[in-house]
Amino acid sequence: MDENLARLLAQQSGVVSRRQALEAGLGDHDLRRMLRRRELSRIHPGVLVDHTGEPTWRQRAWAGVLHAWPAALCDSSALLASENAGGPAGSVIHVAVDRERRVVAPAGTRLHRVTGLHEMTLWNASPPRLRTEPAVLRTAARARDDFEAVQVLANAVQSRRTTAARLLHVLGTMERLPRRDFLARVLADVAAGACSVLEHVYLARVERAHGLLRGERQVHGSSRGPVLRDVLYRRYRQVVEIDGRLFHDTAAARHADLDRDLDAALDGLHTVRLGWGQVVGTPCRTADRVGTLLQRRGWDGHVRRCPSCPS
Repeated sequence: MDENLARLLAQQSGVVSRRQALEAGLGDHDLRRMLRRRELSRIHPGVLVDHTGEPTWRQRAWAGVLHAWPAALCDSSALLASENAGGPAGSVIHVAVDRERRVVAPAGTRLHRVTGLHEMTLWNASPPRLRTEPAVLRTAARARDDFEAVQVLANAVQSRRTTAARLLHVLGTMERLPRRDFLARVLADVAAGACSVLEHVYLARVERAHGLLRGERQVHGSSRGPVLRDVLYRRYRQVVEIDGRLFHDTAAARHADLDRDLDAALDGLHTVRLGWGQVVGTPCRTADRVGTLLQRRGWDGHVRRCPSCPS
């Protein structure tokens, strides 16, 4: 095999474009000969791989980028590549091209037309891919629901690939991004160590939507020193603590939470602690269970079905 071609194949997980091969000094007759000998096979029009078997995820990723070149992996595909991971067999490869270009996506590839592609791409990555922050934000913006969007943000921050502050800064430059306002509020909360977004979602999607008793918010008081209770159903001695952290916190923070719950118990209060999964992921089920807790403590109301409740 030609030395230049061999070097390209080694650098690109065994994938090369016809254009690259010609630039490396091969002719069309050389490529036809290698195809006949099964040293190469076609993976997309104008893109070749160095075997005849099923291509790996990374080979499919390289093939998608080379077919649409200049292009880069984007969204979930960019995140998988940054983790040195791969997607399941047959999963779609997401590839970004400049907004002005018109390229036909080959089988198994989804093209995204992006403004400012050059500035947000790591061109020396293997394969080229969007930088972490735009990849995370675009993936979260196109998630199936708000909870999945929050999970994307949580995974990125927890893995220390980025920070909430950096994501918030880049989000400020992406004015046309779907779900932008929601993501901005979540990231602002995370950066500030607050959970006002989750508290609002609890009020709207759990309490109001299901006709629950309206709890008191940010209630001061404890027999053992000053403390704030997120939601208090005073008559029924029930506390709901809203935990808006996106990932596991320090041992000291965990200790403070448990200490606060213990103090509540000494004050005769019952405490449940809810996070993003309960409030954003399964608000209907959470409303039903909070309503049952209140009923057991004497509430004579009932939980109302909302339009999103499963039949």
